[in-house]
Amino acid sequence: MEGFPILSLMLLVPLVGAIICFFVSAGTARWVALAATTLDLLLAIALWANFDIGGAQWQFQERHDMFAGFSYALGIDGIALLLIVLSAFLMPICILASWDGIQKRVGEYMAAFLVMELLMIGVFAAQDLFLFYIFFEAGLIPMYLIIGIWGGTDRIYASFKFFLYTLLGSVLMLVAMLWMANVAGTTDIPTLMQYDFPAGAQTWLWLAFFASFAVKMPMFPVHTWLPAAHVQAPTAGSVILAGVLLKMGGYGFIRFSLPMFPDASAQFMWLIFALSMVAVVYASLVALVQPDMKKLIAYSSVAHMAIVTAGLFAFNVQGLEGGMIMMLSHGLVSGALFLCVGVIYDRLHTREISRYGGLAINMPRYAAFFLFFTMASIGLPGTSGFVAEFVSLAGVYEMSSTTTLVLTTGIILGAAYMLYLYRRVVFGEQVNADAAAMKDMNVREWVMLAPITAAVLWMGIYPESFIAPMRNDIAAIEARLARTTPAGDAELSAGPPKPHNANYVAAHGEGEAAGEAAGEGAH
Repeated sequence: MEGFPILSLMLLVPLVGAIICFFVSAGTARWVALAATTLDLLLAIALWANFDIGGAQWQFQERHDMFAGFSYALGIDGIALLLIVLSAFLMPICILASWDGIQKRVGEYMAAFLVMELLMIGVFAAQDLFLFYIFFEAGLIPMYLIIGIWGGTDRIYASFKFFLYTLLGSVLMLVAMLWMANVAGTTDIPTLMQYDFPAGAQTWLWLAFFASFAVKMPMFPVHTWLPAAHVQAPTAGSVILAGVLLKMGGYGFIRFSLPMFPDASAQFMWLIFALSMVAVVYASLVALVQPDMKKLIAYSSVAHMAIVTAGLFAFNVQGLEGGMIMMLSHGLVSGALFLCVGVIYDRLHTREISRYGGLAINMPRYAAFFLFFTMASIGLPGTSGFVAEFVSLAGVYEMSSTTTLVLTTGIILGAAYMLYLYRRVVFGEQVNADAAAMKDMNVREWVMLAPITAAVLWMGIYPESFIAPMRNDIAAIEARLARTTPAGDAELSAGPPKPHNANYVAAHGEGEAAGEAAGEGAH
């Protein structure tokens, strides 16, 4: 498929679908949106199938110089590939989730989601600095409209808070980009990833990008827009917000902050670790006392994304791979949890945990799906959550055992708030007659949740499918960071075992010492 503009086609399909949705009836708009997102998913599968693992770092490249200092340049590596596939995978599910729940301005709603898909794929595929910025910022507009028009009772407050937080954080990033383009003489992202900016300037550039990506993740203490946005957004809005939009912050750290500013990244590593530790404990404790299901899952997102940031700044392969797997896993699992909330919200129109109870009796199939995703969120072995947390924390441990200890408490607290939520919603007595009368999942809801279940199991049982495409790209970032990697405090490190006794080596030679070490390992 080399030479075929598949990335441009993936941007064109949702654009054409969005235009059509404005001019057709509500029922037709739903089918147009489903067809466009399904076609993009098929293109994403073709993209993955034709991606040459172990080949060139940048593949499917397209470049058209528009005017001085700006190019329409697209291309992907393994990291961008996986995030594009995640985006394309979740979009048809979001359309299905909105099938019955959205009844007003259906054409505009579907168009907003299709434009959102275009902009998300654009963020991950852009290879020009300013093209990335346009896609990155423009993504605010459809989500702002989705929350502000189709959201809950406080939707105006939530949409303005979301818009202002994310917009103001990105203004500094634009200033930094202008300076970088002027100094480096190029806006080509792959070139800039290898460019050595002055160490003094790196500090300010890193902080400017951090202001944008920290809000997008979101990191503590700039996370307060997220619970409000999640609670007020319609179900599909929450799915795409948690599933993909938050991942743009992590992608930014991997694509810009770490390879472009390695000195500053090493300098601020402890700031990232400190904020991640606070976020995990604070968000988990706040989640424990939430009476609203959506708000509880929103705070769990803050805690999980804190493990991502710590892994990315661990300066080793395990941390970087773990952070990426965590982003993919969280995108699937948190999206599914919001879908589970949406299934019962469509029936009872409340998110209050106290209004439910005993759903295992009248909704056993729903209870089974909800249990599976609860366990995946906790990190049960065999699910993607386990692989993500284990690899991330292994990487962080190599750099800082103290940080790992604190982050691990988040896993324990995560089990507490998720199981507490599940017990109150699914088990217990059926005290509310309206909740007891709810019907179990229909075919549409099965079709929404079954593919995510399969993907979570696939990633949990055979994560190599997801690690292989990005292995060389992660290794390239680690090589870029090698010169500035801080010394870790953990005594364990990856590599062959070392002999315990230096005197023994001196007396008997390195060969016997190595043999003894190998023998001890065998025992």
